[in-house]
Amino acid sequence: MTSHTRDTSGTPSTFSIGGDHRVTRLGFGAMRLPTAPAPDRKAAVAVARRAVELGVTLIDTAHLYGWGANEELLAEALHPYPDDLLLTTKVGVVRTDGPEGWAYDARPESLREQVEQGLRRLRTERVGLLQLHRIDPKVPLAEQVGALRDLQQEGKIGHIGLSEVTAGELAEARGTAEIAGVQNRYNLLDREYEPVLEACEAAGIAFLPWRPVAAAAPGPAAELDAVAAELGATVPQVLLAWLLARSPVMLPIPGTASLAHLEENVAAADLRPTGSQLRRLDRTGASASHTG
Repeated sequence: MTSHTRDTSGTPSTFSIGGDHRVTRLGFGAMRLPTAPAPDRKAAVAVARRAVELGVTLIDTAHLYGWGANEELLAEALHPYPDDLLLTTKVGVVRTDGPEGWAYDARPESLREQVEQGLRRLRTERVGLLQLHRIDPKVPLAEQVGALRDLQQEGKIGHIGLSEVTAGELAEARGTAEIAGVQNRYNLLDREYEPVLEACEAAGIAFLPWRPVAAAAPGPAAELDAVAAELGATVPQVLLAWLLARSPVMLPIPGTASLAHLEENVAAADLRPTGSQLRRLDRTGASASHTG
């Protein structure tokens, strides 16, 4: 089993998605950006632009976020896009008139339409990383991934990613197409998808943890506070720094609608916890995971 922690002195600051698109390892999740009219929208545009100014080169969105409104917001804020910016969006969840308001829909014809709509909203002919937001249980996985592979071959998708998958599902999907990224829930205190992270690391696949910062119970919180004080940092920064040290394929995508919080998150990439501090965090997180 691979080690969960290591000294961060040699931690790489970038990662090459699919072997050909190098990005900074601390990205930005756009889900929390408000898409309402001004003044909220003006503030959201400012946050997206500031992320790029701070050197963020991976920004994550999805059709689900406002049913396309989040994609339109990013296009308004950032188009024409910088050459080094990788936009990633997600498809496979659609709006419905039912009581839940949404449903999985990864039929090949539906995925094609969702991708085409996303390209229009993002004002681009190609999305760098297109992720299947959730596997549709009604459609064979090979058909879902095969549809994205076809769109990739047509030049509309740069790389294919998955979200909320098991290690077995990842292996099955890789039998149909090359998978460049996986976006699963993961943080210091929630490591359910450890096997998926390890599979990604073994294959050189980017792992984009969503919900990278989690609230801690009193015990873990005390240890987090102690390490944060030692580093002169905030607890969220410590949680992000732990993720960056956990694996070289880890690309956290913390989200915020606050300029101050954004700058705090980006600064976490410069934290260098010691090996001892990382081991303390790892023990605390492992204990919390086992008792949670």
